Amino acid sequence: MQGRILTKRILFAEGDGVGPEVVDAARRVIDAGVEKAYRGKRRVEWEEVYIGSKAMSRFGNRIPDISVRRIKEAGMLFKGPVETPVGSGFRSINVFLREALDLYANIRPVKHLDGVPSPLADPKSVDMVIFRENTDDLYTGIEWQYKSAGAAKLRKIVHKELGVELEGDAGLGIKQISKAKTVRITKAAIDYAIMNKRKSITIMHKGNIMKYTEGAFREWAYETAAKFYKGKVVTEEEVLKRHNGVTPKGRVLIKDRIADNLLQQIILKPGAYDIILAPNVNGDYISDAAGALVGNIGVLGSIDAGDSGAMFEPVHGTAPKYAGMNVANPMGAISAGKLMLEYIGWGDAGRIVWKAVEKAIKARKVTRDLASGLHVMPLGTSEFADAVVDAIKG
Repeated sequence: MQGRILTKRILFAEGDGVGPEVVDAARRVIDAGVEKAYRGKRRVEWEEVYIGSKAMSRFGNRIPDISVRRIKEAGMLFKGPVETPVGSGFRSINVFLREALDLYANIRPVKHLDGVPSPLADPKSVDMVIFRENTDDLYTGIEWQYKSAGAAKLRKIVHKELGVELEGDAGLGIKQISKAKTVRITKAAIDYAIMNKRKSITIMHKGNIMKYTEGAFREWAYETAAKFYKGKVVTEEEVLKRHNGVTPKGRVLIKDRIADNLLQQIILKPGAYDIILAPNVNGDYISDAAGALVGNIGVLGSIDAGDSGAMFEPVHGTAPKYAGMNVANPMGAISAGKLMLEYIGWGDAGRIVWKAVEKAIKARKVTRDLASGLHVMPLGTSEFADAVVDAIKG
């Protein structure tokens, strides 16, 4: 009698632009990895939910209630990039989903893959994990157009109550960084560092200018480390004053850098930075900058995680001008799939998937974005997925 098959139902959304192509490629690779790892004893059962333009055409809404309800019930989503207009129009679907599911930690591992062209002389030194706070800061979207009634009212209130004169032709926004949200993202970063034996955490901030938002983020992060992780962490100041400049064995080093300086430092000394803890906007900047160090952000996947759910997606955007052309690199979506397999406890399949990606790249089987740097003929999106599947089966 054949053994029972363990099935994991996973919701997926194709997204916009190149999303359908990279998600389809990643799903094929994930299925092949699961089959190889567990020899038919486990499998993924995919269920599509609709968000973005596909949902708009079917339901007249880019994020319909039925999709939100199913995602909340499942607690997990694998998705492609979705469109967010600049300057006007609807609000970010990603931000909506993060808030709806309280996915407060955006986690982006950044590590160079052998064979991927990089602007660095020694890209192998890049091995960072970025913890970006997901539900605070400017991404909460509290703002008023410069000529709106709301902006005019806010100018009057701020002038009357606080004595601050605001420019009459300026758009206005409120930046909020809360203590509770800073504490929980800091705990998530330190827990990850301890569990995965990482060496250091760098707090990224602009606290020299924004003292009561980003400066507070820095202070609250240090306070959290001292209060909840005594004996497990050590600050840079303590290392210099008490330990002769050497981090005690088994301790995670906690340090901080001003945002603009850190953006420079990860280029000049990438090996000095391990985990980077940042508020939302800084986390976005540093993620893309770090992605450039390992080739481009097209190869990166990310997790949006909370206490009871997670969302997995490529870091790159929708790239609408390439939609339907079979040229997009699906590595970001495949990387997100690897992270998802690890999240559900199917790490063996995740490792098989990533080894196959590495094998394909070493064989110089790559998509157009990487092919020019390697001086080889490019594969299409689907053909690259075929090459990775073949590597898995082989």
